[in-house]
Amino acid sequence: MIFLWILFAGALMAQTAPPASVEKTASPPASADKAPAPAPAKPAETFQSAMAKQRAAIAIQRLAVQQQHDVAAPWMLAAPRIDPPPGIEAEDCEPIADPELTPLIDSAAQLHQVEPRLLRGVIEQESGFHACAISAKGAKGLMQLMPSTAEQFKVADVFDPKQNIEAGATYLRQLLDKYKDDMKLALAAYNSGPTTVDNAGGIPDIKETRDYVDAVMKKMQ
Repeated sequence: MIFLWILFAGALMAQTAPPASVEKTASPPASADKAPAPAPAKPAETFQSAMAKQRAAIAIQRLAVQQQHDVAAPWMLAAPRIDPPPGIEAEDCEPIADPELTPLIDSAAQLHQVEPRLLRGVIEQESGFHACAISAKGAKGLMQLMPSTAEQFKVADVFDPKQNIEAGATYLRQLLDKYKDDMKLALAAYNSGPTTVDNAGGIPDIKETRDYVDAVMKKMQ
């Protein structure tokens, strides 16, 4: 009897006891609206590099304006733009000193039978002795050689003073030969082109050309 009572009590307890939990507490679902990760900040040197480039550009422009002012004179034509070409630093864009320039002029003048005063006058009028001068029309260097002229005389570096003067002297000699050593006609052709001079039958009625011829001739006196 006691044994039966024990079995009955055990069964009763099994029915009334709360069931053991078999489920783990679920983690809260991940939010689908997470804020996007912020974009990586630009490195500080990017801004500093941009500012450095701007300061360098301003310095070159200031140098160009100052050099144009220094070489300007009432009798001169509009001064060429003085911008350092690629690979040339601004401090290397000063006018060439006479001790360096004179031997180059004398050598080219003797080689091509051109008066040194004529070469010097053309160089002064064309570039104000700036080897890095660039005109609005694309003429370059001391004697302001156009690209076609530089190519014709096989100038490797148009900003090299020696090469530029040599090519300019060669071209002047050709013009002097063409116009029977008439310097004024040769200068007019150097400024406006032989075709313009030939069509005009002399110095063309172009103010720039006439002023150019007069200015160089005055330098030779």
